[in-house]
Amino acid sequence: MSNKWNYVSPTHDQLFKRDNLSQTLGLSPAVCLLLAQRGIASEEKASQYFNPSLKDLHDPFQFPDMQIAVDRLEKALGNKEKILVYGDYDVDGTTAVALVYKFLELFCSKSNLDYYIPDRSEEGCGISTQGIDYAHENGVNLIIALDCGIKAVDTIAYANTLHIDVIVCDHHKPDETLPPAVAILDAKREDSTYPYQHLSGCGVGFKFMQALALSNGMGLSHLRNLLDLCAVSIASDIVPITGENRILTFYGLKQLNQNPSKGLKGIIDVCELSGKEITISDIVFKIGPRLNASGRMMNGKEAVDLLLSKDFKSAKAKSENIDQYNDDRRELDKRITDEAYAIIEKNPELISGKVVVVFEREWHKGVIGIVASRLTEKYYKPAIVFTESNGFISGSARSVTGFDIYAAIESAKDLLENFGGHTFAVGITIKEENLGLFKDRLEAYAEENMIEAQMTQTLDIDTALKFCEINNNLLADMRKMHPFGPYNQKPVFCSFGVKDSGTSKLVGKKLGHIKLDVVDDSSESVMPAIAFGMGHFYRDIKAGKPFDMCYTIEENTYNNVTSIQLLVKDIKIN
Repeated sequence: MSNKWNYVSPTHDQLFKRDNLSQTLGLSPAVCLLLAQRGIASEEKASQYFNPSLKDLHDPFQFPDMQIAVDRLEKALGNKEKILVYGDYDVDGTTAVALVYKFLELFCSKSNLDYYIPDRSEEGCGISTQGIDYAHENGVNLIIALDCGIKAVDTIAYANTLHIDVIVCDHHKPDETLPPAVAILDAKREDSTYPYQHLSGCGVGFKFMQALALSNGMGLSHLRNLLDLCAVSIASDIVPITGENRILTFYGLKQLNQNPSKGLKGIIDVCELSGKEITISDIVFKIGPRLNASGRMMNGKEAVDLLLSKDFKSAKAKSENIDQYNDDRRELDKRITDEAYAIIEKNPELISGKVVVVFEREWHKGVIGIVASRLTEKYYKPAIVFTESNGFISGSARSVTGFDIYAAIESAKDLLENFGGHTFAVGITIKEENLGLFKDRLEAYAEENMIEAQMTQTLDIDTALKFCEINNNLLADMRKMHPFGPYNQKPVFCSFGVKDSGTSKLVGKKLGHIKLDVVDDSSESVMPAIAFGMGHFYRDIKAGKPFDMCYTIEENTYNNVTSIQLLVKDIKIN
């Protein structure tokens, strides 16, 4: 698929701020331009950006209902009531449960503390009737619901009939009617004035525990060792790494690298990340998928069991089990993705509109979200993949940049049994007889609200560089911008009119990649680069044609020698 490059030359104002910052901070002009583009134009803002401080976390009591939630929890702790920590089965939910459970262990005995993760196949996401029944049968008086609950009006009402109180800690968008919980902690409530709306579910759980700590005269030192869980949740749930999330991730990554919990250390080992600096990318592509595999293939409770491990031996054994689930998940994901492609090939009308919807009764519910992501990547259209589940059909939706799939699905909510999620990812439950009408309504919404630009893969480019500007000093200055993630993306650069130095070659088993050695007119030095899956450009490049390329700047270690290498994202032959 042809990519559109979104590159805009810097404005005079940005160049002025770049020069100011470079002189003040002593950093490379390229990095100072990146700061200016991100709205960081003063020494004070740059200091806050480069040196996040836990002191800058917001007062948790700014959440609506936070005082009520703390009072109810302290009452339960004081009266030795049984507390159930309840969370969804994905990474965000399981890390949230582990964080809150670990902190509450400081206040109450294990006999008064339990945790529950719903079964994806049998119960679906969120607070289930089975979960409430489990709480009732085990004498639970208070449920703390994490990463779920904001739409659980009926199930929380059911809990109330059994004299079970529920505190909701969620980060999803509420409906007009809030559930009858004793307290609802959600910065997306209409009446919320909390300064930051983009916390993960685990982040909301952290704020609740921060409030409990403050209420008991405890400092953040008692919570700091739990921030590795926050970092894993923030990276895996793909929430913006700005504001409080940047602070939590910054310190969470430090914890993950220096002194991770036994459970996360087990996962780090099976990912073969021990001894390496763990980054957001490592969480997104290695740690997160393994924790998610537990909920996808078996039960998310196993992920919590791992995260709560007290000794490394048991953590290692549990990590190896979860690693096997991840291998199984990959095989299943590939098979079902191939089946989805085959269905579309036989029925090309499925991709003739603006939204791709595919249904197959026998597909495994645990991987349909991944398959939807694959379809979105391949066809660059919003995609929903459905399978049969408990008498209904369950779907998982993924979207493209700029199109709010949540709003699209919400426009047809009268046809749905249940739905929830975010701008780019939504889970759906619907009766099979409503599927055809739902597809029509969704397509009509997309036709009216989706613009042509949203149907073209766009590469956002931060700035253009000459090769003479790319050196170890630039790389060192860029490291200060970590952690990268949504709304603080790893910088993408471009260079124009570059040429093969004469030594570029095809590599890989099928010779589908290009190991580039390129030059530009700014330097006689050869710049190494790797272009995965771009072998089709090789003939033109070797013919000496000039070309433009966009890329990220990476470190490549080979035979214990580390050097700069460009990771090419796209090429345009001139």
